[in-house]
Amino acid sequence: MPEPVPADAPPADGEPGNTELTGLFVEKPPDNVVAVAGTDAIFIAKVDSTNLTRKPTMKWLKGKWMDLGSKAGKHMQFKETYDRNTKIYTYEMKIIKVVPGDAGGYRCEVTAKDKCDSSTFEISVEGEKKRPEKEEPQIDVWELLKNAHPSEYEKIAFEYGITDLRGMLKRLKKMTAPEPKHSEAFLKKLDSCYSVEKGKKIVLTCEVVDPNVQVKWLKNGQEIKPSAKYIMEANGNVRTLTINKTTLADDAAYECVVGEDKCFTEVFVKEPPVTITKLMDDYHVVVGERVEFEIEVSEEGAHVMYFEDVELHKDHENPKYRFKKDGKKHTLIIMEATLDDIGMYHAWTNGGHTKGELEVEEKELEVLQDIADLTVRAQDQAMFKCEVSDDKVTGKWFKDGVEVLPSDRIKMSHIGRFHRLTIDDVKPEDAGDYTFVPDGYALSLSAKLNFLEIKIDYVPRQEPPKIHLDTSGNMVSQNTIIVVAGNKLRLDVEITGEPAPTVVWSKGDQRTDCYCCFPRQPITDSEGRVRVEARKDLSCFVIEGAERDDEGNYSICVTNPSGEDKAMLFVKIVDVPDPPENVKCTAVGEDCATIVWEPPKFDGGAPIKGYLMERKKKGSSRWTKLNFDVYESTTYEAKRMIEGVLYEMRVFAVNSIGLSQPSLNSKPFMPIAPTSEPTRLTVHDVTDSTCSLKWLPPERIGAGGLDGYIIEYCKEGGTEWVVANKDLCERQGYVVHDLPVGEKINFRVVAVNIAGKSLPATLAQPVTIREIVEHPKIRLPRELRTKYIRKVGEKINLTIPFQGKPRPVATWYKDGQPIDPKMVNVRNSNVDTILFIRSAEREHSGTYELVLQIENMEDRATVNIRIIGKITRLVRVTDVWGFNAALEWEPPRDDGNSEITGYTIQKADMKTKEWFTVYEHNRRTNCTASDLIMGNEYMFRVYSENLCGLSEEPCMSKNTAKISKTGLELKANPYKEKDMSCVPKFTQPLLDRSVVAGYSTAISCSVKGYPKPKITWMKNKMIIGEDPKFLMQNNQGVLTLNIRKPSTFDGGKYSCLAVNELGQDEVECKLDVRGKTRRRRRSSYSSYCRVCLFSVTVK
Repeated sequence: MPEPVPADAPPADGEPGNTELTGLFVEKPPDNVVAVAGTDAIFIAKVDSTNLTRKPTMKWLKGKWMDLGSKAGKHMQFKETYDRNTKIYTYEMKIIKVVPGDAGGYRCEVTAKDKCDSSTFEISVEGEKKRPEKEEPQIDVWELLKNAHPSEYEKIAFEYGITDLRGMLKRLKKMTAPEPKHSEAFLKKLDSCYSVEKGKKIVLTCEVVDPNVQVKWLKNGQEIKPSAKYIMEANGNVRTLTINKTTLADDAAYECVVGEDKCFTEVFVKEPPVTITKLMDDYHVVVGERVEFEIEVSEEGAHVMYFEDVELHKDHENPKYRFKKDGKKHTLIIMEATLDDIGMYHAWTNGGHTKGELEVEEKELEVLQDIADLTVRAQDQAMFKCEVSDDKVTGKWFKDGVEVLPSDRIKMSHIGRFHRLTIDDVKPEDAGDYTFVPDGYALSLSAKLNFLEIKIDYVPRQEPPKIHLDTSGNMVSQNTIIVVAGNKLRLDVEITGEPAPTVVWSKGDQRTDCYCCFPRQPITDSEGRVRVEARKDLSCFVIEGAERDDEGNYSICVTNPSGEDKAMLFVKIVDVPDPPENVKCTAVGEDCATIVWEPPKFDGGAPIKGYLMERKKKGSSRWTKLNFDVYESTTYEAKRMIEGVLYEMRVFAVNSIGLSQPSLNSKPFMPIAPTSEPTRLTVHDVTDSTCSLKWLPPERIGAGGLDGYIIEYCKEGGTEWVVANKDLCERQGYVVHDLPVGEKINFRVVAVNIAGKSLPATLAQPVTIREIVEHPKIRLPRELRTKYIRKVGEKINLTIPFQGKPRPVATWYKDGQPIDPKMVNVRNSNVDTILFIRSAEREHSGTYELVLQIENMEDRATVNIRIIGKITRLVRVTDVWGFNAALEWEPPRDDGNSEITGYTIQKADMKTKEWFTVYEHNRRTNCTASDLIMGNEYMFRVYSENLCGLSEEPCMSKNTAKISKTGLELKANPYKEKDMSCVPKFTQPLLDRSVVAGYSTAISCSVKGYPKPKITWMKNKMIIGEDPKFLMQNNQGVLTLNIRKPSTFDGGKYSCLAVNELGQDEVECKLDVRGKTRRRRRSSYSSYCRVCLFSVTVK
């Protein structure tokens, strides 16, 4: 369809400015055509594709832009044909029953890649009523699409016959880039379009100005309701529409509406590629048979296109092609195959292609029994009979070139393969030439009817008997008759003699020259398969359905009082040969195979003319002929096969009688070829007796796969290659051993698969077998070049690579002495050495030296290892004044093999005994604790710190600091001190709980009592020790037991026991731990579920 491009507009980027106009048309429609209303009009255009690289595309247009392809139907029909000989495409447009509305200007436009040609013509309709012409404004579809709402695109396309709507919209977007309009409701509008694969999820996002505003989502102008498929979310200013599991129905225009303002976008759903899982078979049929090309695709309901030379469509008026869909199965049906249907048929999906070849043979009508000449007398019955191979064939009878019509005396019948013409009460005018002509075949069968006039001689006479044998017809030589097995033999022998002679037929076991030596078996039956029928002056010998046992010598003897006569016949039964034997495949190639077989044991009594071969894919039921002319040899090379596919073969034997039964199928075989040669063969290493080779796999492996490699070597100048490996090498590397020192050796590698060996990959130069000396070199890692520090108890694993040839000797020393294998483990390989300490102790600290030696060459490397631990020390209070206390302590005697980095000082009131940190990272060995409370007594403790952390145990101060009250003297009134002692009692009991496994929880209670009671937590009456899973807290009498991420095993009865010297009290509760329940995620309620789960966790 032409596009409205301005005259001064430059061509689009990446596209040519104009399509080249060339003379592609060989024949064009006439410029002016006058059609009569109510009649059919046909317009033909021909295109020469000799110089075209692609198939041309034809469009029939009316006016400027209306594509008539969308109007195809009962009124307009389009046809495309292709002539392979001339390479000319013929396009035909047929207007059925022209109406006045068909008048106007038309254009046919053909394009092929970068070439284009067009032809315009006018159609005027006779009998059209002339109406006053009204100048209607010309409608520009491009302007309509520019100004239309996206929801109206499909309506415009249907109304104006637009078929490529999506392509027009894309080109329209390139042509016009309208300036974005300012929106008061949207901060960010939807993108112009979105693309998503079928079955995937897509999210449409926009931003609004007011975070509290409500929006509506529309699809093709219809409001979308929230559901599992459509999820609408609002997060601040962002509004999103999520479409789950998109289908082709979701390919539409979408809008987001805020009040009177809106923004819109288009969603394009891409259908995933449909692959073909079952390929199309080849067919070989005869004219008139039904053909079914069947394939299977990966998706149900997929669109499949069928092509021969052009795309095949279903024609309701002439249903030659039928298309059937059954789930994933697609079938192309050709109802009655003709010779025009010969060719390659293709099936295309958007992700696959397959093809099948159709071969059609003409039917050959075989005459099984010809019409025989008849001689009858007046008032007798004459019957002509013939037999053909097809029981459906009809025909006509002719006498002397005039068709014979049935009557009371003349009857015609057709039963199965037999056609009969019966004439009752024969008259002299019935004599003549009779012919049977089968319908549809250039074939005729003729015979003659002779009328025998009877003359009565009243003078009795005697005549010796005489046998009149007719040596024509089936007799190939004198007195020898050939009969096809299964056919009927009727031998009418005329006999003369007066008086009427006696006839005797007999069969002998062998043929002899002497009639007297011929053992005979008289044939006397007048009924049965082998019989003798007697008529006046005739003796008929009949064999129904001849068999091989009927072959032999037959004799006839006639006698009367005047003498006798004898004759001998040899009946030879010929048949189709037995099937060939031992069909097998002897060799295969990439797309070929060699088949051999043995001739049949029995040739059917006629020489074997040759053989016909067929093949099929294993598992298929369709056989494909490989030759149409008989093939004389018993070895055949089948070609045009697909590598990696299993095939079966069968063979037919052919003689002059016909085709044998097929042989037994050969064993399945697969056309495969050896791989290409291995690539990039190189020498990796050489010693005094070995050579290490490496290579890459072959570039082409094929369907036969790759079983392994064979490595061979040969001395320079020699021709004998020695195999280095007994078994196939599966890796791309091999070390050849036991090579002579100093010799120059050639190496080659051969890839092997089921098809055999590939071409060898050979080194360009021979290799000299001699050790290469390389100085030892230690590759000390960067982290080991400085002091290597580890804590006590950690694992040490040092791997130090090195190089050198031949293999160096690695030796470890600690502080100048060989290492003790009981303390340190060492493992050496060809390329590295490993020093391993399972659990480091401080005595492992020291300087380790690695010595690498090759003969008189060596290399050394040093590693300094230091193992550090934790430390201890002493502390004391030296002075107390005001609200301050001075502390001093001694540095620890053992610094843990690491420098002291600081001290942590803590204080505790003697009443509460709760510790509080005074200083951290104090670097001196003294400090002053300030802001102490008057009247309280304090004790102190100090932790030392190094790289390992704080010391395990603090050092407690030996004395305390008591802050005295000064400056005030209180004279207290005498009073009796009240006894505050009480038995422990729980003021708030434990409550039963039900929690979810995996989420931490806590149970709480409160207790009072004096002296301060000792608290003990128990689970199922068992004391809970210092289990890290449980955290017990006591804050002013409020007792809490925290359980970290409980499992179902943590459920049970929990109790809390409070004890002091006056008594005890106990409370308990039941804790139920539920397992996690897996629920199917539903995105539309995910936020609700998270809220529910959070509330349960808080409980």
